[in-house]
Amino acid sequence: MVTRREFIDALAVGTTGLALSATAKSYGQIMGSNDRLNFAVIGLNGRAYAHLSSLKANKANARISHVCDVDSNILKKFATETEREMGAAPATDKDFRNILKEKDVDAITIATPDHWHAPMAILGLQAGKHVYVEKPCSHNPAEGAMLVQAQRKYGKLVQMGTQQRSSPHTIEIVDKIHNGTIGRAYYAKAWYSNVRKSIGTGKEAPVPSQLDWDLWQGPAPRQAYRDNVQPYNWHWFRVWGTGETLNNGTHEIDVCRWALGVDFPHSVASSGGRYHFKDDWQFYDTLLTTFNYEDKMISWEGKCCEGMKLYGRDRGSVIMGTTGSVLVDRDGYEIYDLKGKKTDEFKVGSATSSSDLTGRDSMTDAHFANFIAGIRTGAKLNAPIAVGNVAVTMLQLSNVSWEVNRRLELDTADGKVKNDSEAMKMWGREYEHGWAPRV
Repeated sequence: MVTRREFIDALAVGTTGLALSATAKSYGQIMGSNDRLNFAVIGLNGRAYAHLSSLKANKANARISHVCDVDSNILKKFATETEREMGAAPATDKDFRNILKEKDVDAITIATPDHWHAPMAILGLQAGKHVYVEKPCSHNPAEGAMLVQAQRKYGKLVQMGTQQRSSPHTIEIVDKIHNGTIGRAYYAKAWYSNVRKSIGTGKEAPVPSQLDWDLWQGPAPRQAYRDNVQPYNWHWFRVWGTGETLNNGTHEIDVCRWALGVDFPHSVASSGGRYHFKDDWQFYDTLLTTFNYEDKMISWEGKCCEGMKLYGRDRGSVIMGTTGSVLVDRDGYEIYDLKGKKTDEFKVGSATSSSDLTGRDSMTDAHFANFIAGIRTGAKLNAPIAVGNVAVTMLQLSNVSWEVNRRLELDTADGKVKNDSEAMKMWGREYEHGWAPRV
């Protein structure tokens, strides 16, 4: 297996060697093809289908030229669907490093497991690609900081997949909050409820023949293959995943932070546990977190296995101020006065569910349109990595607070934990030899 360093060295001297399919080679012959951006979609289970849907919605300006997954069955299925949806078959590859060598690829989209997000995005930037990376943008705070640094160094665009930043009604209501529709906003509460099932107790098993388990693990320290990890339950193992807080809380906490106009808090405190089931799940299923500022506060309530809704919703955010409050989610917003009387509302006309693991929607279409416009015309990104990484780091520190079981005091300039060496050990992680990301 080629290491990260060997790959970078190969890029530096211009080494190629990617054998493209005839279909991919023929893209340049399509009339008007040079007017559209070539996208490579990497990590093809679940959320990647939203990337496909949104690139189809932006077909006038973008095409999918390549698709990549370490599981050949998942790769074949997605490639077939891409040809059906986009009208042209993409080139396929199990190894994303081959795709990064292809000069015709303008941008990559990353929907892999979390432990790959930042290392792959950094490699993409070093290869001269623009990057759309799903949340969370990193596995740990150190990676997030490196990714922000890499974007600044290499100059390509990085958009994080917090698609509600491109939601017209959310942009509208946040603007109203900033202009005083609820007075001075000072408290925001976010939540998520789902009814996830137990992942059971896995056992070591032979690696499926269609799966490149070594490349799947990539930068993560090597583990034996177990039968309850891939393709989705990796979320609940620390070596690869980041728990429900990062898996879904990133969206709502980002909205809360945006609405309140705040960055890193001065402290974070979390409590919770794995209460609903006893199995291999290594994170909490129930978590309460508070992020404290000088004169504002954000709270997060996550429930993975208990579907009791708040305000009649699986997920959402409430922003409270001196003259009223705003309830906002992916389906619209409602404005209330101080006594809780509704004074205004907006509904998108559709309903989302926390059990939807794909998320094909108009918000994602708009988020991709914004990313494409950023590449083509220099339009300002709605979720540039320097902005998106703040909420991700906050929630990663929420996990750290839960791990050490105490309140953490933070440096508000960069989010680093103050006067707590044990907590700061969790700022980064250990990597498989040869795979540590570097800027």
